Amino acid sequence: MSAIDSPVLVLNQNYEPLNICRVRRAMVLILRGKAEVLENGRGEIHATNISLPIPSVVRLTQLIRRPRLQKRLTRFEIFNRDRHTCQYCGREGRDLTLDHVIPRSRGGTHDWENIVSCCFPCNLRKAGRTPAEAGMKLNRRPLPPPPSAFSVPYQYLNRHDDWQKFIIQAG
Repeated sequence: MSAIDSPVLVLNQNYEPLNICRVRRAMVLILRGKAEVLENGRGEIHATNISLPIPSVVRLTQLIRRPRLQKRLTRFEIFNRDRHTCQYCGREGRDLTLDHVIPRSRGGTHDWENIVSCCFPCNLRKAGRTPAEAGMKLNRRPLPPPPSAFSVPYQYLNRHDDWQKFIIQAG
């Protein structure tokens, strides 16, 4: 990935994460005076008469008001909430599936409190039983994520340590 295609965390004026954009878009915001660089460290972009740092985190100079909505129950949001980690054995990875803690066949609901990320071996081991019946224990109790305007996908957090101080970790 070239430096111009690298992701940049965009913060609101109050330091709340708003979005992730590419360096090209962040540079336009900076040059127009709509954003300031908070973190860099990827080098510089050189033009004929100017040299600018390649940003990693920028903050907007004007406050953008966004509604706080409850997140939709999707695979992406559940994996993001659970940090791409099996909630039974703790194995982190991309090969995960969803598991109903209390199986739907036993009256379990399809909601935030009953669905967790699970690796395939643990899902096969648990099968259509409850964790207690299967002799398994949840690492964390599944909870709905707090309402917010934007959440940074977990895979970005692993690759960008300089973003950590701007992100409030849930759980």
